Amino acid sequence: MAGPAYRACKQCSLISEEDTCPRCGGQTSREWQGFVAVVDFEKSEIAKRMSISANGKYALKVR
Repeated sequence: MAGPAYRACKQCSLISEEDTCPRCGGQTSREWQGFVAVVDFEKSEIAKRMSISANGKYALKVR
């Protein structure tokens, strides 16, 4: 039994199950690699480097 098909936004890298990004409205892709879960974007160095301005799960690479 397969789980949900996660997709990543090509613009903001947010991971969701939607065909369009619920955060920015961008197109999503099923081809992505790795992810980071941001819990406190204001204190996260990784979030600053990736220009993330909200908590959530983000793909590291999206095609």
